[in-house]
Amino acid sequence: MKEYDFLIVGSGLFGATVGYFLKKSGKKVLVIDKRDHIGGNIYTKNENGIDVHVYGAHIFHTTEKEVWDFVNTLDHFVPYNHSVDANYKGEIYSLPFNMYTFEKVFGTSNPDEVAHFIEKERNEAGITDPANLEEKAISLVGKTIYELLVKSYTEKQWGRKCTELPPFIISRLPFRLTFDNNYFNDAYQGMPEHGYTKVIESLLNGIEVKLSEDYLSNKEYYDSIAENVLYTGQIDALFNYQLGDLEYRSIRFENEWLDQEKFQNKAVINYTDGDTKFTRIIEHSHFLKQYGDKTLISKEYSSTYQRGGEPYYPVNNAKNNELYAKYVELASKNKNLYLGGRLGLYKYLDMDDTIIEAFKLLDKLGIKR
Repeated sequence: MKEYDFLIVGSGLFGATVGYFLKKSGKKVLVIDKRDHIGGNIYTKNENGIDVHVYGAHIFHTTEKEVWDFVNTLDHFVPYNHSVDANYKGEIYSLPFNMYTFEKVFGTSNPDEVAHFIEKERNEAGITDPANLEEKAISLVGKTIYELLVKSYTEKQWGRKCTELPPFIISRLPFRLTFDNNYFNDAYQGMPEHGYTKVIESLLNGIEVKLSEDYLSNKEYYDSIAENVLYTGQIDALFNYQLGDLEYRSIRFENEWLDQEKFQNKAVINYTDGDTKFTRIIEHSHFLKQYGDKTLISKEYSSTYQRGGEPYYPVNNAKNNELYAKYVELASKNKNLYLGGRLGLYKYLDMDDTIIEAFKLLDKLGIKR
């Protein structure tokens, strides 16, 4: 008998959710994290009365009532409807594409006229089988919207030209022929009243947690003390990159405290022109309306991931997905190893998706929820 039933590597939302139910079922669990705090990328900390989203903006939204009810047992989620603006060379446009956007771009608030303009541009482009992201975007929203609000922002985000990106990255570009600027369509949207760290603390309550512990540097020891391992880190690093490196995009944050109540009118404003090097500015106080005599803004710069950096977004093209599948095959040889989270599953996951994936693993393990 080993000391723990489960070792969970990573204290983010996936690992913490699984750990919560494992503990409730009577399993002995140890959670370790190489960072000096819990929560992974949804970690928040309160500074000057503002809950700061240290690793970028996180807005909880879901269509699943089960998920919504669950997170509200961890902290009270206050209503928050996310609204984003785009700044293109000083001009402000509403996102996602809606009648506020189209009225400014096309000079009309008539939905039929807007639909006609977009359809005319689609037809003029004559794209029937998009070969790249640029062609896909134009075939969806036309050239004008693409060049104003998609092209340069996407190229900054991914570090390459849209003509060099596969079309599936933009599977759809939703637009509304109504004056509705709610960024998400989900029925349930909100922010935890006491920050996301409170959510993770609730999940990990009563579970042994060790921080600043690097599993890969002491793997033999940690494997020896647990019957099972749930690993939520980079799968290529787990196998010492023996099949090659998976690609990620990273983010650099440039934070600035300002001696004023507000800097911008929204929590998030995207900068969609190519001359502005950052992709967006986040103003943290808007999330929970924590206004005072100071405000914090964070400029986000997208960058190429290098080993040892912070991997944020998997690059899910055919090459990387094929490599990931080979790593999964390696992992499957260890029947006591489980993978989870954005890095372990190598796919972009919203927070509700992360919880749903955690629920799937718990069902697979036969753990009651």
